[in-house]
Order: sequence, then structure tokens, then C-alpha cells
Amino acid sequence: MSSFTPVSALIGGLLIGAGASWLLLSLGRIAGISGVVGALPFSRRMEFAWRALFLLGLVTGAGLLYRYGSTFGVQAPLSRIDFPAWELIVSGLLVGYGTALGSGCTSGHGVCGLARRSPRSLVATVIFLLTGIATASVLRHWLENWP
Repeated sequence: MSSFTPVSALIGGLLIGAGASWLLLSLGRIAGISGVVGALPFSRRMEFAWRALFLLGLVTGAGLLYRYGSTFGVQAPLSRIDFPAWELIVSGLLVGYGTALGSGCTSGHGVCGLARRSPRSLVATVIFLLTGIATASVLRHWLENWP
């Protein structure tokens, strides 16, 4: 059985695009998560408000999908809770380092940067994809004892 759901993927993509467009048109800001979250603690009052609400919307949306997605025929991704804490911490630090090194994250470059036809974002997105493919290949197909 395939987990590909084109209708929910289309709706999700449209919502992400609408949210990113609204943020750019209304506030002139890019909807890159690393930039939104990274500047959150250092923001002034109004900056803090939209950044906190943006983050709250992401968390709330994921929670609603997990809780009510099946009501609408959408299967939420299965969560894995068997990772050791040290792996999650190291992974989080590597992602943070990568977003700092790449001057942004996949959402900032892949969604917003490509929509603005940024050559830098195209290069970053290609590198993100190739790195993800290589990492998944090594971990899933070449290393033994990987779940």
C-alpha cells in the first residue's frame, strides 16, 4: 500500500505557499524557519509576536494533523520514539550548524528562495537534496543494524 496522497500533498503545498506569500507580502519577511526561530529571542515586541505566532502555528498545525488527520483521510506520518536522546541532540546540533553554514534552511531556500529565483537558493536546495539522498542511502542501505 502506497502512502502517497496527492490531494493532501497539494493542499499542504498550497497552504505553505499561501503562508509564505502572506508573510512576504504583509511583513516583507521570508518564511525560513531557521531565520524565524533563530531571531526569536532577540526580537523586539512586534517582531517577537509574529515570529512566536508563526512558530505556534507550525506546532499547532502538526498537532492537528496528528490528532484529526485521519478524520479527513490524511494519514499523519508515524512518529519514532526509539531514538536515544544523544542522537536527537547531535542531529539537532548538526541541523543547526548546517542552516548557519548554508545561510538558511530548506524552507527558506527551497520554498521562498526558489520562488524568488535566487541562484544561491537553487544551489543550496540542490545540495540539501543530494545530501539527504546520500545520507538516506548510507543509513538505510549500506549500514547494517540500522532500523
